[in-house]
Amino acid sequence: MTHHDSVRQRLQAIEAQLREHQHWQDLPPDASVFESTQPFCMDTLEPLEWLQWVLVPRMHQLLDSGQPLPQSFAVMPYYEIALEASHPFRAIILPELEQLDALFAGVDD
Repeated sequence: MTHHDSVRQRLQAIEAQLREHQHWQDLPPDASVFESTQPFCMDTLEPLEWLQWVLVPRMHQLLDSGQPLPQSFAVMPYYEIALEASHPFRAIILPELEQLDALFAGVDD
């Protein structure tokens, strides 16, 4: 399996978890939320919304177009902070994000 295939598989697993646990939205947010200058659009999107509306589609776009993937990419540390310890989805999504991050640890794509 290629690196790109592994990344796509992780993205699909993240999406599947979001859908299975009812964190996937059917309607996109207003376009203005994407104009944020904050990392993870933290001032306009909830953390799990950012996964659906920014991370997953942008990574698929890079994969589909054959563009270089990010290097030393890591989102799990943000989610360790952004999702409170009591959040019921935290224990489910953090391992998925950790596996995604592991694919970018020291990779020169």
